[in-house]
Amino acid sequence: MLIRKPNDLNYSDVTPKAVYANRRQFLALAGLGGALLRPRRSKAAGKIDIAAKSAFSTTEKVTPFQDVTHYNNFYEFGTDKTQPAELAKGFKTSPWTVSVEGLVDRPQKFDLESLQKIAPMEERIYRHRCVERWSIVVPWAGISLNELLKNVGVQGKAKYVAFQTAYDSKTMWSSMRAGIPFPYVEGLRLDEAMHPLALLCFGMYGEALPPQDGAPVRMVIPWKYGYKSIKSIVKIKLVEKEPPCTWNLYASNEYGFYSNVNPKVEHPRWSQAKERRLGEFFMRDTLMFNGYEKEVGSLYAGMDLKKYH
Repeated sequence: MLIRKPNDLNYSDVTPKAVYANRRQFLALAGLGGALLRPRRSKAAGKIDIAAKSAFSTTEKVTPFQDVTHYNNFYEFGTDKTQPAELAKGFKTSPWTVSVEGLVDRPQKFDLESLQKIAPMEERIYRHRCVERWSIVVPWAGISLNELLKNVGVQGKAKYVAFQTAYDSKTMWSSMRAGIPFPYVEGLRLDEAMHPLALLCFGMYGEALPPQDGAPVRMVIPWKYGYKSIKSIVKIKLVEKEPPCTWNLYASNEYGFYSNVNPKVEHPRWSQAKERRLGEFFMRDTLMFNGYEKEVGSLYAGMDLKKYH
């Protein structure tokens, strides 16, 4: 097992490992080392056609492509942040299908091209906050998930949306090795899934998603901790009861179903009041709902956000 236990979190966890261990890279990421110190950008995965820039975008400085694509959580391809970029290189993402099933009027399997044609693609620059206290700002490309859900027709009994990641035991780590159950699963309440901010994502930085960042299709839910934004989706199912979620299954006392970014609710092993943006030295205050409180706060009106964490 490579999962950290409560008694072995230390200060080095606050600073990204690759930065903490390598002063030269740290200076580059912090902007102190100059352009000559920054690693060369990865080869493009393929251009994405974007119809429009989104009004949902933040105006904050975008995190460099190299940082976002080489500091990843994707346990199917390793538990160290630097492993997915290397181990996911051979991940086959074409052909690809996503099965939409359960409590829908028109269950079907979509290929990638069909999914991308459901609605015009938008670029949305979102803040992204990891439960581990690091954050990034990324220009994603995709469509609101609600466009897909409206396309298949959600039935009245549906209360939740369940997601499942691809899993190939021949090319991905085993559950024993990674320390969490596979295939990776996640879920949203239906009103969360229907919110226009919930993005069915196909690209980033004007290009198709790289394998380590969830190719070829993932969710991006900017007001929740990053592990809710499930990668490499193969199944979306509308269900009546709350679906299982991988990290909640692993440690329900640490990872709740909702996983909304909340600086007032501490993780059992660390405070969530501060975060470090990749490429920055100093920590910054974490915002309620990751800065999207105005847009999504009404979804949780009257709920005890410490109980429903």
